[in-house]
Amino acid sequence: MTQDCSYNELYPLQVLDDSMEPEFPEKCIIVIEPAEVCATGAYVIATVNGERWFRQFVKGDNGEARLVAVNSSYSDIPLEGASYKIEGVIVQRNVKRDIKHYKPYQPDNGVELQ
Repeated sequence: MTQDCSYNELYPLQVLDDSMEPEFPEKCIIVIEPAEVCATGAYVIATVNGERWFRQFVKGDNGEARLVAVNSSYSDIPLEGASYKIEGVIVQRNVKRDIKHYKPYQPDNGVELQ
């Protein structure tokens, strides 16, 4: 029997809007590591009530989680009471060959996993 390991493979996506600017400019390439857990502050791909989002995962001191756009023109997406799943964590950004790496499970602020 052959096992398929593709569910663990990194995959790229192109950013199609300005919701995550300036950190992730429109048309930049992001590289995602499939994962179902993340730290608060991590940039993630998540499905919320059947809709897929690229946002920053934030969990407040009160335990309430939400997805936040870097661009403040966009509203937060509350996760309390929603059906959601973290699909992956952004580990790299490529803007015109300028590459930046992100730690997949430990954002710069060192906050614990969800």
